[in-house]
Amino acid sequence: MTSIFRTVMGSDFDRLHPQLRRRFSVGLASGEACTGRGVMTRIWHGGAFVKPFLALGTTRNILVPRTGRDVPFTIENVPYTDTFGRETVSFVRTFRLPGRPRRFDAQMVLSPKGDRVLDYLGTHQHLASELHFAAEPDGSLLIRSGEHRFREGVVDVRVPELVGATAEVRESYDDTTGRFRIQVQVVNRYFGPLFGYEGTFEATYTDIRGCGVRPGLRPVREESRA
Repeated sequence: MTSIFRTVMGSDFDRLHPQLRRRFSVGLASGEACTGRGVMTRIWHGGAFVKPFLALGTTRNILVPRTGRDVPFTIENVPYTDTFGRETVSFVRTFRLPGRPRRFDAQMVLSPKGDRVLDYLGTHQHLASELHFAAEPDGSLLIRSGEHRFREGVVDVRVPELVGATAEVRESYDDTTGRFRIQVQVVNRYFGPLFGYEGTFEATYTDIRGCGVRPGLRPVREESRA
C-alpha cells in the first residue's frame, strides 16, 4: 500500500525531489502527517469582479477574500479514513491575515480507477475538482486541475467554463534554505487571473497514531460521489 499521490503518479513520483517524495508520501501506509509553517510573501486577486465570488467562497472555507504580503500560514496534511471508507488526506491552509485567520479547506481522495486525485473543496464539499500530478525536470511538482463539479442533494453538474477556473500549483524544495516553495494561481479562461498566492514553508512530520485528526480539520459534510 502506498500514498494516494504515489499511486496516481506511478514511476513519475520517483523523479520528485526527495523532500517532495517524503511530503507526498503522507498517508495511512506511512503513518505520518505533515504540517507546513511559513510565510506567504504575496496573496493576490484579479479584478474587482472577483470579490463577490471570493466573499461567497469564504463562507465555506473556499479561497481567501483578502490580499496581503508576508502573511504567516500553516498547511495541515493529515491522512484519515472518511465516512465512506476512503483514504483521505487533508489540505487545510490557514492564512493569518490581520483581523482574523482565513481558511482554505480541501480533502483529497484517490479516484475509483486510481488514475487521478479528487479534490473536495470547502467545509461541505459542494465543489469537487480533478487533479493531475506531474514531476518537472528540476524535481518540482506540478498540479493542474481538470473538470470541476458542483454537488448538492440530487444536483450533480459540471461547472461551466464561464464561471469555472483552472488551478495550477507548483511546489519545489530549496536545498539552500531548507524550505519548500509554493506558487498557486487560479485562472478563468475568459476573464484571466482570479486569485493566487506564493511563499515558502518548513515541514514537520508527526505520527498519526499518536496525534490523530484534530477537531475541526475534517469537513462538516462529506461527499460520496466521485
